[in-house]
Amino acid sequence: MDGLSWRPMVPHDLGAVVALAEALFPDHYEAPERFAERLRASPTFCRVLAPEAGAIRGYLIAYPWPLGRIPPLNQALESIAGHDAIHVHDLGLHPRAAGQGHARAAVADLVARSDGAAIALVAVNRSVPFWRAQGFREAPCPPSAEKLASYGADARYMVRRP
Repeated sequence: MDGLSWRPMVPHDLGAVVALAEALFPDHYEAPERFAERLRASPTFCRVLAPEAGAIRGYLIAYPWPLGRIPPLNQALESIAGHDAIHVHDLGLHPRAAGQGHARAAVADLVARSDGAAIALVAVNRSVPFWRAQGFREAPCPPSAEKLASYGADARYMVRRP
């Protein structure tokens, strides 16, 4: 998988991103229009991992969102204007791209572009150890407990503060 690098996501990438998301997160289905909406809302924070010419091997979707709130799965977002944190909605890597530092590079790039904002996410699929290694810590989110439960029994709300 040499030659892969992160670049800005563009609308043309969405078909491959949705297909990869469906393969990686079958228990967290989101309709293609949700991916398109998130890209339109915050193209600055949406990235794909790909060779110069070739198939997408990973993606990161993130957008401004209030700290301590969890966006609902597979539903339209409210306005993202003026929010105080960045929410990592999804970070996914094709299995053949995993274990090569690409996820760490995506997080480092996001931190560099976050302009000092806190970054939050919901860790799923036993990914808490990865996120801890990137500086994220579990945080309470009482108003969003029901939404957190919708992400699965092992889901944890985590925050990386500047």
